[in-house]
Amino acid sequence: MTGILAVHWHVDPVLFQAGPLQVRWYSLLFISGFILGWFIFKSYCRREKVSEDILDPLLYTLLIATIVGARLGHCLFYQPDYYLGSWKGFWEIFMPWKGGLASHGGAIAIILAMWWFSSKWGKKHGFDFLWLLDHLCITVAFAGCFIRLGNLFNSEIYGDVTSLPWGFIFENRGETLPKHPTQLYEALSYLILGLVMWRLYKTKLDKLPRGFFFGLFLVGCFGMRFLIEFIKEPQVGFEETMALNMGQLLSIPFVIIGIAVLIYAYRKKIPAYATKQK
Repeated sequence: MTGILAVHWHVDPVLFQAGPLQVRWYSLLFISGFILGWFIFKSYCRREKVSEDILDPLLYTLLIATIVGARLGHCLFYQPDYYLGSWKGFWEIFMPWKGGLASHGGAIAIILAMWWFSSKWGKKHGFDFLWLLDHLCITVAFAGCFIRLGNLFNSEIYGDVTSLPWGFIFENRGETLPKHPTQLYEALSYLILGLVMWRLYKTKLDKLPRGFFFGLFLVGCFGMRFLIEFIKEPQVGFEETMALNMGQLLSIPFVIIGIAVLIYAYRKKIPAYATKQK
């Protein structure tokens, strides 16, 4: 029984096509998240008197780190037997357009890339690694919301069968029963987290310690991810026999790190705003 109020979801993931060129909803939303982040970061720079020269190289660094990290995360965390088991699979690691991006891999790559970026640009422009992560995580929350909406348009990463009235029947995947739209659950949680952090940034920046936003983001984002994973369908076969799936196992360290960062932030009490004022 599908339920009278179930949403029959059969949206074409391709927004438009011109000859061999396809523009997909996912790609548009993915890029839109980075564009929005660029403008948010520009407002940071203007408020805290940090040079806007960092904006373009920061954008390029984030794009590369996100795509490379998310792709490697999917290949190594979810399907290492396929991608490392043959030359065919190995070469497909370098083909992200074939599908398969993992947010945990993207998060690890972004943190490493921001460590490199802060060491290259930070001293000159008056910011450090933790300041960069603090400010970046607000934009990442909004970008994460956009990406999960892209997953919805792709009819992927959805949940178990539900009798709730907002269940989605993902007809493009051959589904006949309503499933939890976990893409929307995650998108909404990221949006709320981003709005809360943005409000705190606008009104409480002078009262918050450096590291607060990053710690809050890790606890909020990956804490919600851990909970939502309980109602997701397994992404790969081996998860069916696990008490916790791969997404949950990968989320736990991020939550622990987030708590540790919050403790560090309140012990050190370094101001959250940039120290270099020009």
